[in-house]
Amino acid sequence: MSGQSVTLDPSCNAVRRDLADIRLADRVFAPHYAAAVPRIVVTTAELREAPEPDSAVIATLSVGSTFEVLEFVAGRAWGVAPAIERVGYVDTRTLSWPTA
Repeated sequence: MSGQSVTLDPSCNAVRRDLADIRLADRVFAPHYAAAVPRIVVTTAELREAPEPDSAVIATLSVGSTFEVLEFVAGRAWGVAPAIERVGYVDTRTLSWPTA
């Protein structure tokens, strides 16, 4: 990145103070970047604005939709729902996992 970071809407762009989507590296500076790991929603998932289970619901993700995970922490996944261009947290139990 050259020049200054730009301010992006964190509800639509996966950027926080500590972490950002690597696809935004040309626009924002972050201490850490992550590459999105696509997962499929296997049971209806509530996309929430914070990791707490009682935080506001942004949207409901339907079975079969894609969720691009940037971080897994304590049973929550933070990332992007690309079909609706929204960023938030979902319960990891609602997402597919690779099989060995």
